[in-house]
Amino acid sequence: MTKKLWLLNLLLVVTIALIGRELREDWRKAREREKKMLSRKVEAAKPPPVPPSPAPAPLQAVGYMDVVQQSLFAKDRNPNVIVDPPPPPAPPPPFPKFYGVMNLGDGPEAIMAEASGRQQRAIRVGGKIGEFTLAAIRTEDMDLGWKDKQFTKRFTELREKENENRQQQQDTSRSSDPPPPPRPVARPAQATPGPAEDMGGGFSACAAGDTSPAGTIVGGKKKVVNATPFGQVCRWEPVQ
Repeated sequence: MTKKLWLLNLLLVVTIALIGRELREDWRKAREREKKMLSRKVEAAKPPPVPPSPAPAPLQAVGYMDVVQQSLFAKDRNPNVIVDPPPPPAPPPPFPKFYGVMNLGDGPEAIMAEASGRQQRAIRVGGKIGEFTLAAIRTEDMDLGWKDKQFTKRFTELREKENENRQQQQDTSRSSDPPPPPRPVARPAQATPGPAEDMGGGFSACAAGDTSPAGTIVGGKKKVVNATPFGQVCRWEPVQ
């Protein structure tokens, strides 16, 4: 057993000696490479040749044309013709008034009136109201064409400003005045069956509170009630 230990120790000593020899040889080679790198001389690069500066161009009379033509006291004294800019485009006329949209099953119609009038009538897509042409109707806005231009207007922009201002004044006065005493609630009177306000084209609107059934004929007009995505739409149309 002791002999095996001696052999093992001897083997370890020999291995360590060989490893130390290899490390020393690598260290020596590294030192030689370092000396060669440090002792190498690097030649400085020669600067590029400087090109000669170009000779100045000869003087020409054409180069002083601006000095001759322009005057120190009037900048516009030159042969250039000043062209007046084109006039600004004319603004569009006042937009028509908007009162609502209805759809009786054959396409949406906008209830509108000209800006200078009160006569309401139903306008389909492609129809004209004053100087404008109704190009499209959507849920909250519409397109109005005028000449070669097209304007997108929301319904709230085309409603009557007078009613909005009057409503704002009423709201302001109500907020400043003390609340009135409660009044007895009166039952609304039943409206007389028959056409109400004229909508144009022979059609009339239904009066508020009119409970007459659909198909009632009064004054040569028949009551028609249609269900649309916006709710029930009522109107009186001529009897054919």
